[in-house]
Amino acid sequence: MTQPSQIEQIVERVERLLLRHDELRRTNALLAQQVQALGNERDNLKSRLLAARARVDALIGRLPAVSQAADETSQKDAS
Repeated sequence: MTQPSQIEQIVERVERLLLRHDELRRTNALLAQQVQALGNERDNLKSRLLAARARVDALIGRLPAVSQAADETSQKDAS
């Protein structure tokens, strides 16, 4: 049997390249979906973090008032 001609070799290589190209396009699409999902998750976590931070700040803001009320109560009890 004779060796494949140069044109046949080129055709075979081009076909392999086309298959590889399709595979890379699918992989790229999947990676783009993952990036989008991770971006959405990051945004959700940022939002939850900001909400939690606001709640903690509100609680911290209440602490001096609670502390002052406790001090006033203990001063009245001592009198």
